[in-house]
Amino acid sequence: MKKRELYSTLTCVPPIFVRIDGRNFHAVAEAWGLKRPFDEKFSASMAAVCVRLISDSGLSPDFAFTFSDEISLYFSTLPFAGRVEKIDSVAASFAASALTLEAGSGIPVSFDARIIQITPELAVRYLIERQGEAWRNHINAWCQYALIEEGCSRREAARRLRGLSSPALHELAFSRGINLAKTPAWQRRGVLIYRKATTIEGWNPRLSSVVRTVRTSVESDRAPPLFSSPEGRSFLTRLISEL
Repeated sequence: MKKRELYSTLTCVPPIFVRIDGRNFHAVAEAWGLKRPFDEKFSASMAAVCVRLISDSGLSPDFAFTFSDEISLYFSTLPFAGRVEKIDSVAASFAASALTLEAGSGIPVSFDARIIQITPELAVRYLIERQGEAWRNHINAWCQYALIEEGCSRREAARRLRGLSSPALHELAFSRGINLAKTPAWQRRGVLIYRKATTIEGWNPRLSSVVRTVRTSVESDRAPPLFSSPEGRSFLTRLISEL
């Protein structure tokens, strides 16, 4: 029967991204009573899930980028000898259970996962694209919220927004008192979670001298740089090259 297991021997090589997406999270948002168009507590819970994935899952991704109900995990080395089936299933299941704990949910939640094979250079492009998707999600969420506040149903709001250009969406929001450039950075640019090394000095009485110790913590940056800017590209290149 072992030979009849599908994909059990399918493997990948690093580096990769594993992208985890929430399943049917519109219903989850309703059940949890999340604030529209963005809920800061939910965003904080997703960031906390990323911290758990980095620190406690045993998968040991290098860093994570999250917005909405999506998480991207970067791996420069792989667990499970690169077995696709194991990496995907453990990442999705751990994220689901971690979010359930973080949110104190009384209903089950689920994620799916997929692997994106990349190079370090393509990793920068991937993150630029995902941050671009975070920006588009941010625009649509605020515009939909504005129309629903005016009495539109969710379906009618989606119909009215379909096909509108970015400038038209900006104008729609601005005409209703919403400046999309002034919303919180985490809504526009997502959240970056990564390991940060800090050097700590202390006195060693046995050596009668100052000693330096490097300690690593997992940090959540809720105002990451614009990845497509020169500064953002340089930041990502350093982040990836130092792994």
